[in-house]
Amino acid sequence: MDEIEVFLRRHLQSIQENDVATYYETTSPDLTLYEWWVTPHRIDGLPFHEFMMQANAERGTVFGAEATGERVRTRFDLANLRIQRYGDCAIASYTLLISTATPQGVKVAAHNESRVMVKIEGAWKVVHVHKSPAYPAPHVQP
Repeated sequence: MDEIEVFLRRHLQSIQENDVATYYETTSPDLTLYEWWVTPHRIDGLPFHEFMMQANAERGTVFGAEATGERVRTRFDLANLRIQRYGDCAIASYTLLISTATPQGVKVAAHNESRVMVKIEGAWKVVHVHKSPAYPAPHVQP
């Protein structure tokens, strides 16, 4: 695994584990992102995810898992991961698969992501994220 993939997996694991400290360490304060299921508009900065992660930690769940009142096991996989590096800038594109073990069985949610990372003062930081649905056209979920 190269340094960018190691960094990316650490960053994503921080989100999965509601680890706000590591999320801040791996994300630029001027982050911009598009999360299609939240709003059709750009979201700026870190407070949005900090609030989400703290709320998830309080209710005992993690990103991508339904609140069931019980602790659930989750994992993420990066399908079709491609990393393009251009000096101190890198772009990772992949389909994020989030698997959740529930009493009814394992459920898998998927969406496509691109994350732009820049090396700032010797450390990689995520500066932009774009997510899109992983279901086929037409552009309305079946």
